Amino acid sequence: MGGEYVTLKISNGSEMRGCVARPERGNGCGVVILQEAFGVNAHIRNVAERFAREGYLAIAPELYHRSGVGVEILYTDGQTAAAYRDSIVDEPLAADLRAAYDWLKSQVGEKIASVGFCMGGRASFFANEVLPLTCAVSFYGGRIAETLLEKAEDLHGPQLMLWGGLDKHIKYKQKRAIVDRLEELKKSYVNVDFSDADHGFFCDARANYNPKAAAIAWPLTLAFLKQHCG
Repeated sequence: MGGEYVTLKISNGSEMRGCVARPERGNGCGVVILQEAFGVNAHIRNVAERFAREGYLAIAPELYHRSGVGVEILYTDGQTAAAYRDSIVDEPLAADLRAAYDWLKSQVGEKIASVGFCMGGRASFFANEVLPLTCAVSFYGGRIAETLLEKAEDLHGPQLMLWGGLDKHIKYKQKRAIVDRLEELKKSYVNVDFSDADHGFFCDARANYNPKAAAIAWPLTLAFLKQHCG
């Protein structure tokens, strides 16, 4: 069940690598794993492998492919990570997400979810707007309230959102705005705020890792995917 890389064709003719984790016994569902601002690093690859152990075919597309292949940034280098993160633009991001989705669809059919962290948490919410996902999960996704709510009516599947209550990057009013908008649109969602967790709480390679919150978030995520993907 070791990771491998595949080359994905983007609609504009360019290419992007995706790190794949294949299950020994698949459940017929796929999941797009969307990276933090630090790239498709060991943590993201490990997350893909964890999903594969649960029966999901997982792919983590390298969203920084326009800046280079295999970009990984140290967790201590937030300035560089922010520069890479800010280079991501929604229109080409949508094409990248479509390429990952289409690859999974060719492998497992239409039962496909997305799960993203940090920058990828926003990308997962965005993917749910632009792709016919079965469901989507966003871990502490920033700038959702500021940039994505105008098109929230386009959400295709139920949305799970997981936050850290101590997160200084994402304020309560921003999280409240998302929930209020989904309520207004009568969208299916689950919203979970871990009061004693900070941004990045799920990643055991980060200083803000919170093992208690992570231990709850993982089975909750699996239950959400099982409920909606089967």
